[in-house]
Amino acid sequence: MTTAYDWNPQQPGPMPYHRYRPHHDRVDVPVRERSWPGARIERAPLWVPVDLRDGNQALAEPMDTGRKRRFFDLLVRTGFKEIEVGYPSASRTDFDFVRHLVTSGAVPDDVTPVVFTPARRDLIERTFASIEGLPRSVVHLYIPTSRVWRDVVLGRDRAQVRETVRDAAAHMARLADARPGAHIRFQFAPETFNVTEPDFVLEICDGLTELWDASPDRPVTHNLPATVEIATPNVYADQIEYMHRNLSRRDSVILSVHPHNDRGTGVACAELAVLAGAQRVEGCLFGNGERTGNVDLVTLAMNLYAQGVDPMLDFSDIDAVREVVEHCNRLPVHPRHPYGGDLVYTAFSGTHQDAISKGLAHHAASAAAAGVPAREARWDVPYLPIDPADVGRSYEAVIRVNSQSGKGGMAYLLATHHGVDLPARMRPEYARVVQEATDDSGQEASPKDLYELFRATYLEPGRGAGHVSLTAWSTDGEGQAHRFVCTLQVGDRAGDFEGRGGGTLSAFVDALAAAGVGVDIGVVDFTEDAHGEEPTAYAQCRVDGVTAWGAGRDPAPLAASVQAVLAAVNRAVAAQ
Repeated sequence: MTTAYDWNPQQPGPMPYHRYRPHHDRVDVPVRERSWPGARIERAPLWVPVDLRDGNQALAEPMDTGRKRRFFDLLVRTGFKEIEVGYPSASRTDFDFVRHLVTSGAVPDDVTPVVFTPARRDLIERTFASIEGLPRSVVHLYIPTSRVWRDVVLGRDRAQVRETVRDAAAHMARLADARPGAHIRFQFAPETFNVTEPDFVLEICDGLTELWDASPDRPVTHNLPATVEIATPNVYADQIEYMHRNLSRRDSVILSVHPHNDRGTGVACAELAVLAGAQRVEGCLFGNGERTGNVDLVTLAMNLYAQGVDPMLDFSDIDAVREVVEHCNRLPVHPRHPYGGDLVYTAFSGTHQDAISKGLAHHAASAAAAGVPAREARWDVPYLPIDPADVGRSYEAVIRVNSQSGKGGMAYLLATHHGVDLPARMRPEYARVVQEATDDSGQEASPKDLYELFRATYLEPGRGAGHVSLTAWSTDGEGQAHRFVCTLQVGDRAGDFEGRGGGTLSAFVDALAAAGVGVDIGVVDFTEDAHGEEPTAYAQCRVDGVTAWGAGRDPAPLAASVQAVLAAVNRAVAAQ
């Protein structure tokens, strides 16, 4: 009988996994029938960046007003319409920044600032003082609600937590009523929602919806965070669907989520939550935040973009966005970070490079056949989920060469950077030349390095750097009668020679044979590329049974052809 260990030899590990409870032992999610697995995301949710508050709290060096303002301006330019700008009661720096936004007129008419406050009257009053003068704002109230927080941190039972929240919410309502000219909306977050009893969260949220008298034209936001991830993303989706189905005055509630990334599944949690009914997503650009970070809004938005859904944000210059984020956070974005990292559109692998190179050529040809610009044509290029040009990247960084790379990528770089379009039959030999060089150096080969290898290996032997050099030549003839007259240096011998043939190159080969270069000399393969300022010719020649490739570049196409044959002959002689 076959057992599991016949194919899976893993053995029990030494780590004390028994100390941790699975999610179903911590919280019961009363969802038995799910609609989210069959849903589709066809419209972007309301994106709300929390970089200036939650992200800022995670920085070793919190942002000052100057850095915060630069970040705020970036968020506005990118297209965010609701931005959490601070925790005004937490520090003077945060309070002063909110006042800076008010007094400097930095907030556009279509952008709503959000400010964050715990459920304490004095801190709520400080928060309201910070937004004095803003024409519209959202005040975000929070309190932890899970059992472990109630027992260990707050020392309160469910009734006491509920009463604390209601008292704070009522105080917020009174302060807002005292400012009839300001459009102030309310938001509530039951921190640690994902490990709180669902019925308790529903009870608190419904109570606040009623207390704040939410309506479709003045909705309340209920923000349900996965404060610390505890389960697979489908569990969070079940929790959101439960709230979506059961919240009272549902048309007066904006259902919001705030996933963290403790299990590395923050993006999946957010996407499944939107499928389950969430309308609003809080997160940070490139995923900054406490512990492993907040959900990454760049990845979420670009994931929609890659599915043909307008993310309603502008990441068309993603490197400029990243530069601001790195400056303000003083944290680097990983080079493999989705969509924005330095290397995410780069292929080193030979098979990947070959597929990308062919895909780009096919894309260009398909666009031309359809009569549309390449930037407007449907995108379907292997290994590239989106066109790098859509986020401001050039194709120069798509293919890079090291010892793992293949002939397709090397040929692509030579063609795009130096106008050298290697014949397909020549590419395997050139790839071996490059791989030997990169194996020896252990380094990446730049486009300049690739051309230098091509020049030294294939061009120089036709320009006097081989066993045979051509110091002077002329040709005449037509039809099948061509004559090639030349002066050759063969080793330490020099002389004038003449050859005849059906074409210039066959006549040149005949002259080489007359000079004693070889007994059996012939052109096996030949092609030329007359595009560009310097026509390039490629020849594969046989000398006494040994074949080799050579190349020539010259403003005169015939001179390039002669150089290519001479280079190939010299390389074949050297290989004997």
